Amino acid sequence: MHKYLVIVESPAKVKTISKFLGANYKVMASQGHVRDLPKSQMGVDVEHDYEPKYITIRGKGDILAALRKEAKKADKVYLATDPDREGEAISWHLAAALKLEDKDIYRITFNEITKNAVKASLKEARKIDMNLVDAQQARRVLDRVVGYGISPLLWAKIKRGLSAGRVQSVALRMICDRENEIDAFIPEEYWTMEASLNIKGEKKPLVAKFYGDRNGKIDIKNAAQMQKILDEVKNSGFSIESVKKSEKIKKSPLPFTTSTLQQEAAKTLNMSTKRTMNIAQQLYEGVDIKGRGTVGLITYLRTDSTRVADEAKVASKDYISENYGEKYLPQSSNAKKDDKKIQDAHEAIRPTDLSLSPALVKESLQRDQFRLYQLIWKRFVASQMAPAQYETTSVRIGAGEYIFTVSASKIVFDGFMSVYKTDDDNEETNTLAKGLDENSVLTLDDVNGTQHFTQPPAHFTEASLVKALEEQGIGRPSTYAPTISTIIARHYVIKENKNLYISELGNAVNNIMMTAFPTIVDVKFTANMESLLDGVAEGTVEWKEIIRNFYPDLKVAIDEAEKELEHVKIEDEVTDVICDKCGRNMVIKYGPHGKFLGCPGFPECHNTKPYLEKIGVTCPKCGKEVNRLLALSRADNKTMICDKCGTKEALDAAGLTEGSSIRKSILACVGRGSTPQERVRAKVQATGNKWAVENFNATHN
Repeated sequence: MHKYLVIVESPAKVKTISKFLGANYKVMASQGHVRDLPKSQMGVDVEHDYEPKYITIRGKGDILAALRKEAKKADKVYLATDPDREGEAISWHLAAALKLEDKDIYRITFNEITKNAVKASLKEARKIDMNLVDAQQARRVLDRVVGYGISPLLWAKIKRGLSAGRVQSVALRMICDRENEIDAFIPEEYWTMEASLNIKGEKKPLVAKFYGDRNGKIDIKNAAQMQKILDEVKNSGFSIESVKKSEKIKKSPLPFTTSTLQQEAAKTLNMSTKRTMNIAQQLYEGVDIKGRGTVGLITYLRTDSTRVADEAKVASKDYISENYGEKYLPQSSNAKKDDKKIQDAHEAIRPTDLSLSPALVKESLQRDQFRLYQLIWKRFVASQMAPAQYETTSVRIGAGEYIFTVSASKIVFDGFMSVYKTDDDNEETNTLAKGLDENSVLTLDDVNGTQHFTQPPAHFTEASLVKALEEQGIGRPSTYAPTISTIIARHYVIKENKNLYISELGNAVNNIMMTAFPTIVDVKFTANMESLLDGVAEGTVEWKEIIRNFYPDLKVAIDEAEKELEHVKIEDEVTDVICDKCGRNMVIKYGPHGKFLGCPGFPECHNTKPYLEKIGVTCPKCGKEVNRLLALSRADNKTMICDKCGTKEALDAAGLTEGSSIRKSILACVGRGSTPQERVRAKVQATGNKWAVENFNATHN
């Protein structure tokens, strides 16, 4: 009989942790939250000091019964949910749901799922931290009163199915503000000038850039100014006035936090924030590694700390010394100054065992698991290595009263860059003549000016939005991915080629929020709220006091908005597809699984059709254009199927080679990286068979 019961959140962890503990331990999973606020109502008693009304989540009865049975038999119960506020709250809910008041219950946490970490956590078992629980309760209640208070208003004033949120509405505002900046942007003209100079005794010319005059830098604003300088320069002799050499140090990168991992995965791997977090969760919970069993490959994935445990530093030092050499070890630690907003309960994201290199585990990992693990592994190793060293050369060239400059750099020691490079590390470097000095003779080959115009701010991407949210103190590591996923799922923003564009619907929702609830979407207010929630976690702020100060004003604003706001009509996008039942032009609708065509005559006409997006590819057999939805990925991800004649054609043969944006779109559409269920769903929808779609959804939802 088992003496001790260990309860974790995920079934995947059960397998990983069980092998670390002896026969006296029984490991079981709660499968996430077991209690929550009800979906049918707000679930917060505003008349009785905002007391939450928790109920057992539907479908969790059998799980709780099994846990309760084992808990009764156990001498001790260890609650081993995730090491954050959410995990602490789940432990508290478990203790209440399992009625463990008279049992010896202990809270244990570990930042990595390894034998040493799990064993150590048992020795450091503690009571449930009610400050962390209350911080989660405050966040949950705040989100609930905002969502359940404002969302019905959006339903009434715009259309059903919309939502507002304490964090999502601020994120939406930030995207809208950026779009307004882009729309209001007025380009300004400016010019640059380059001189191609021949060096006596050298075959390759020297390309110098215009800097200014002897009084300082000059910005060339128009063609007339450009021409004046050009005429003067052409009549001047060119001579080298100084050649200066110096050393430049490029520091090694910090290890990943949740935010920086999401940003880098989006930029280099083209992964959405949601996808990144899902894959990271799998790597953390444990993956079957050939010859080693189930192994947790990375540390906990929700963190805003760059701290690294001492034992990990020692292990990395030994690994780098052995595999790269002593010279690759840093002389000082690579650490970031503390930030008040940082929750330092656990470390940065790192591999649990450096000896498990990406090459060693590649065969055991799925494609995206490998790519993300490789990114994390390389980034961490690089963070513990010596900086890179450059030799830079700056040349100052005189041309009468004007100054031109040339700069070049070369790597003299690659340091961390031997393991990890980003786009920023691939800087362009000029190659200068070795014997270049003040005595080198220069002759003008050519000089010309180029017109430019200033560019508007870039559209937000998932990566840049995460960065902006973090910089503004909006949300926490666990909220970035669900926030972005929600505003995309609600069709407030449209994602195209990584960029996020505001939709008409998103604009309408934001306008209502800005008009009726300016405080809710105020960046500074939301950041201050996050600070108050941190105060609850630290035990310096009483959690209900936050709700008491917040809700009355919110209620007044909702009541006023219900009376004063007018209904907003969002027109559906009309297509040229004719409804074969009533003859109307069908419109684009949005469902849980994306776009589809619906009849505008609903509810009189219920006709729907799959939305077939053109991809600009012609079938080699029938000559008709292939639609994206029916371009199905085969096992080799290289075959499409014509929806007109059924011809199977290699993507390469259709001119869609590796790296092609259309090829990527086709493969993304059929969900190469999604679950088998999602791929089957896409294919069922593609048939256009309404009965098949409904039957599949009923079976799998």
